[in-house]
Order: sequence, then structure tokens, then C-alpha cells
Amino acid sequence: MSELTHILARVDQGDPKAADELLPLVYEELRRLAAQKMAREAAGQTLQPTALVHEAWLRLVGSHAQPWNSRGHFFAAAAEAMRRILIDNARRKNRLRHGQGLARVDLDRVDVAIHSDDGTLLRVDDALQKLAQEEPVKAELVKLRFFIGLSIAEAGQTLGLSESTAKRYWAYSRAWLYEKLKGDSN
Repeated sequence: MSELTHILARVDQGDPKAADELLPLVYEELRRLAAQKMAREAAGQTLQPTALVHEAWLRLVGSHAQPWNSRGHFFAAAAEAMRRILIDNARRKNRLRHGQGLARVDLDRVDVAIHSDDGTLLRVDDALQKLAQEEPVKAELVKLRFFIGLSIAEAGQTLGLSESTAKRYWAYSRAWLYEKLKGDSN
């Protein structure tokens, strides 16, 4: 088990010192992932990596804090929290800009969702919810890649998948989402 998994287990057992150790360890990893993706963005973004990580952390340890079974479980929860934050932000901004046009989504080149325009983000989220009903593990893989920015290998490891299985799931999910999104733009 990794250091993070040990700390998560200690937190679940009620060790107060473990909770103090968890924040710096997890925060830096989440911040590093967000900062990597934001480094390629133009200046003037309304949502910065630090704000995204802080909001996700508050949701993860807020009033409904849940026990995490593993590193993968924690990062899946973090991906879901970040997805919800980004979707809420996109919906809020889209309400302000009525008549938002549709844009092509290039699923060959995946960037963290924070780089996507609001309309695209909302369309991807709608399609992703449909994928989750049919293929929950594949949907989780997409969330880890698109909303956190993990590589295929990192996302596969987080979900307990071999790299070859993660690549197959990613290829399937990309094709599935492409078809759904193509149908939305017609």
C-alpha cells in the first residue's frame, strides 16, 4: 500500500494525526496535476488550479466526508468533485451567455476540462452521464483523464486496470463520446 493509502486508512480509523498528514500530501498532488494542465493555458482564466483544488478539497472533507478505501477511491472522489465544480461553473457562465453555439470537440487531444469552453464542457458532461449508465468504469476513466488530467497509465492504475485495458477502455470511450457528441451537433 502507498503512503497515501496508509494515511487514508488511519484517517478512517480515527487517528487525528493522520488527517493533519493527509492535506499536504494530497493537496500537492492535486495542485501539481491542475498546475501542469494550466501551464499551457493563456492568461486570464477565471478558474485557477488553486481555486479548483481548494473547492474540491472542501467538498471532499466537508460535512459528508466519507471513508476512502484506497488511493484510487480517493482520486475517483476528487475527479468527481472537480467535475461537479467545473460543470457548475460552466452552467453558471452559460446562463449568462445566452445563445452559446456548439463547437467541435477534439477527443484525440484531451486536455483537462478547465481548458474547454462552457458549451463543450456541458455537452461532454451530458454524454459522460449517459456513458456512466452503460459503462461505469469507462466513464470513471474519462473523468480521471478529462477532469483531473491524468495520463492513461495513471488513470488505469487509479482504477486498478492494466495499462493495456485502460488504453482499450479509453479508445472505446473516445469513440462512444465522439458518436454521442457528433449526434448532438446535428
